[in-house]
Amino acid sequence: MNQQQNNEMQQYFYRASAVNFNKIPGSPIAYWASAELFKSFKSGKRLGNMLDTAQGMKTLDNERFIRGWSEVSEKKITDDTCTQKLWVPINHGGGFRKWYGFNDSVINWKFDGADIKSLALKKYNSVTRTVTGMGHYFESGITWSAISSEQIGVRKFGRGFIFTNAGMCAFGEHGNQLIAMALLNSKIGLEILKILAPSVNFGPNQISEIPVFDLGLNKPAAIAFIQRMIDVATSDWDAYEISMGFTYLPLINASYNQPTLMDNYRKLHAHWLETTIELQRLEEENNRLFIDTYGLQDELTPEVPLNEITLTCNPHYRYGGNLTDEEREARLQSDTLAELISYAIGCMMGRYSLDREGLVYAHAGNEGFKALVEEGAYSTFAADEDGILPLTSDNWFPDDVAARFEAFIRTVWGAETLEENLQFIADSLCLSAIKPVKKGGETARETIRRYLSTQFFKDHMKTYKKRPIYWLFSSGKEKAFECLVYLHRYNEATLPRMRTEYVTPLLGQIASRIERKRMEQTEASTAEAKRIAKEIDSLTKQLSELRAFDDQLKHHADMRITLDLDDGVKVNYGKFGTLLSDVKAITGDKGE
Repeated sequence: MNQQQNNEMQQYFYRASAVNFNKIPGSPIAYWASAELFKSFKSGKRLGNMLDTAQGMKTLDNERFIRGWSEVSEKKITDDTCTQKLWVPINHGGGFRKWYGFNDSVINWKFDGADIKSLALKKYNSVTRTVTGMGHYFESGITWSAISSEQIGVRKFGRGFIFTNAGMCAFGEHGNQLIAMALLNSKIGLEILKILAPSVNFGPNQISEIPVFDLGLNKPAAIAFIQRMIDVATSDWDAYEISMGFTYLPLINASYNQPTLMDNYRKLHAHWLETTIELQRLEEENNRLFIDTYGLQDELTPEVPLNEITLTCNPHYRYGGNLTDEEREARLQSDTLAELISYAIGCMMGRYSLDREGLVYAHAGNEGFKALVEEGAYSTFAADEDGILPLTSDNWFPDDVAARFEAFIRTVWGAETLEENLQFIADSLCLSAIKPVKKGGETARETIRRYLSTQFFKDHMKTYKKRPIYWLFSSGKEKAFECLVYLHRYNEATLPRMRTEYVTPLLGQIASRIERKRMEQTEASTAEAKRIAKEIDSLTKQLSELRAFDDQLKHHADMRITLDLDDGVKVNYGKFGTLLSDVKAITGDKGE
């Protein structure tokens, strides 16, 4: 090898002193680390001296003890140490998100976790071997996912939480929590973790060894700076119905009230963009502070790409991938209007109301619902009487979901702009949620009905991670009859009412339509007669399917099936045989 080749090869090699590795806890061979980074381990103090880092419990049976918060009765969820209530919020990991979010699970902690502790004793003859971190249960702190693909996202949470080994936590003085979170969410934090946790397994031991300098961040102005990032992320997370802190849909918030829905969306979108840019600026300021403090100006820059600004309203983060700006914006608009439909259905079901913020009814068995109606909880837009909403591709029922959704839009934005608003919704859905009709066209109402009939439940399943709260009863592939039933309002009378109020009348309607079509066929031209024959064939298949569905419905109605919401959606959804759609996807089998 000549000298030139030798010089060229040098760029592929690092030179590092083994003595430097001893400065890092565990002496990892971090040959790429700079002298300044090595120095920080010697001159900085351990994060573990500021906060207690802790690993949470292993339940030994997550399916038994952990639920999505929306699966169970809201009345059984507590955020304090009350041992009589069954479910407690839990930090259970999540994806990459900074500052706040992913607090969407609850754990069975009745009687101080008696069942979990009993299982631990039975399996290991010890509680503390698996039920760890108990000294910090119900304290406020910061949390992060134990395992990440590349980055760490640290989030704040308030009092009332327990945590598992999937959601590591740190506890201590409030100001120290914010300092640690700001450091860990900075480029410096990630650079240090590349040394301490090269396998991207961010355990409490690795986090506690991070070197921290006295940055003066406990000053009120600095605390307010960090708190602002938390507040922005909190507001974003709570703007979506999967959050326990959800209060209202931003799209219908009075702050964005405009003459038309399109104008509302544009104003809200402008706010989202401002919010995203603000958080990007704050995070870059945060990076700059730590880069300067650790003396790594020659190695790191403070810039944060948009796809790392972890707000759901930020399409660069929400969708990622190799999309164009136009494609991302199309998806955001389409998803936002789909979320409007979901919220409207929640108002129809009584889960939400235009008259009140947050959850209005999320209990069990429809108990207490009548009292809410009588006290005027749904005055502006009435909730459905029985929590059964027909969801059909044809307009068989005057009060089906499509008709009620139109009434919802009229109630919120008025009759004057109804047609314009319906067209904007239809156009938005066709941007991403459903495919545009290529030939023949369809009205805005037909497009919305098509979305409701073919795509809504798929989106609902995705939103609620295959634990839906609106259940889709379906007669089969012909879609002769489908309806949504609200999990929290289901009771023993639901199936009998579904049969008498909807299925039986529909059997008569379809049979009558077949007879009318046959009469039309006898007087039609040859071409028209062929078209009518296809309609008759389709209706006949629907009638046959509906009769079979009715037989199954009668069988299950006679069983007077009850639900125990504590068992979770996976167990309860399987109690209805083939009456429900997507049983295998939710329960893992074909149902009972």
